[in-house]
Amino acid sequence: MPLTVAGKHRRVRFPSTNQPAQIPREQKRPRTRPASSHPAGKMTSQEAPRPGIPALFTQPPPIRDPLVTESVDLQDATIEKCLPFLKGLHSSQKGPFNVCGVPALQRDDHVGYLYDSLEDYPAGFVAMDASRPWMVYWALTGLSLLGEDVTSVRQRVIKTLQPMQNPAGGFGGGHGQTSHLAGSYAAVLSLAMVGGEEAYALVDRQSMWRWLGRLKQADGGFRVCEGGEEDVRGAYCAMTIISLLDLPLALPPDAVGRSTGMENFTDELPNYLARCQTFEGGISGSPGVEAHGAYAFCALACLSIIGPPEETIARCMDLPLLLSWLSARQNAPEGGFSGRTNKLVDGCYSHWVGGCWPLLQSAIDGKPQSAGPPPQAVGSLFSREGLDRYILGCCQSPHGGLRDKPGKSPDSYHTCYVLAGLSETQHHHYRTDISASSSEVFASAFSWKSSPIREDNVFEKNDRLTALHPLYVIPHQAAERMRLWYESEPF
Repeated sequence: MPLTVAGKHRRVRFPSTNQPAQIPREQKRPRTRPASSHPAGKMTSQEAPRPGIPALFTQPPPIRDPLVTESVDLQDATIEKCLPFLKGLHSSQKGPFNVCGVPALQRDDHVGYLYDSLEDYPAGFVAMDASRPWMVYWALTGLSLLGEDVTSVRQRVIKTLQPMQNPAGGFGGGHGQTSHLAGSYAAVLSLAMVGGEEAYALVDRQSMWRWLGRLKQADGGFRVCEGGEEDVRGAYCAMTIISLLDLPLALPPDAVGRSTGMENFTDELPNYLARCQTFEGGISGSPGVEAHGAYAFCALACLSIIGPPEETIARCMDLPLLLSWLSARQNAPEGGFSGRTNKLVDGCYSHWVGGCWPLLQSAIDGKPQSAGPPPQAVGSLFSREGLDRYILGCCQSPHGGLRDKPGKSPDSYHTCYVLAGLSETQHHHYRTDISASSSEVFASAFSWKSSPIREDNVFEKNDRLTALHPLYVIPHQAAERMRLWYESEPF
């Protein structure tokens, strides 16, 4: 990647492959567990955990499904790998450990790792060539979370992204590549983080608006690119771009939706997202397919951009069923989240699932009454302690960067979203009755605030991260400054 940070001379530590954890198997294994077998089996460790760690996070679950399947084997192997880290006993873990038995955030190592990810990549990463805007975004977001000033790389970010913008609108994943909503989303957010008039002015808003009009579909959703698939990723990325760039809500004259009677980008969009909720309660990428944690965030964030969560989410989603499905994504002893039913814990869902909770909390809290947090903003819809323990105990790589789970290698994608999840456990996000935007359009999207959670933390003060905007997943000020700059520039 042609984005080298001035003054940084580090060796890139990214492996070209990511080998899955090896699962030990017996020669013959019964299809059901013998009634006399110990429920924990060989996963039980006799070595005592560090002081301050509750038993919930130091032993396998007491209730076990007697049916043995491949998924059960994978889950057993994952728990076996996680337990030494959760107990604070693995030889690769760095201290110090606090009174809760939780290791410190290795901030300097992660900062170095992310600066590395802004330099040249090994040849094996050629397969990621279409993800260049994402690689910039992941690094900048991670560094922002860790308190680094990313405006220092503004010129290099502009130089990297400029050739990816196409005359017909939008950004491609690399030089000369077709414009794609995912790459455009990452590019716009990266420009927001480095900030400044030159970065904002890089975006061709007129061509972006017309291109987005060609992606709007008759059923209310969006394709991710011209001729590409339609899913909730496209809807979320499109509404993020439209709201941050202050693009007109009205569809361009030549938009496909105009032929079906649509007038605005938001027409039929809430109904499309409502059809993506499945029988389980989760949200799928498109109607009729499997529920997935990342799609849940995209759908909920998209609805929260369109309007106040207490109106849009409450109207479009079966909240009790959704809460039940999301709650089932967090298991003990791991404490982290899985993305789907019967799947393994994965660090990236610290954000994709963890980021759903403040949006649902806002929908439950109702209309904000003041500029401060709701008076009864206590407790949590998920276990913040469990997620903190998983992230700090299991996801930190000994040489910098964060990972999916023990046994996996770190990468900038997981580093970004694991840190985002940790930030979400450390802050209370809420809406107010005051918007940073001077426009009534998308006013609720810019009314979010955050405050540090100070009670019952299992992490140290020095491990606190920057708060991110819960809809845009960049710092609050970065989102607000971009929006206000475009509001001051007539379309």
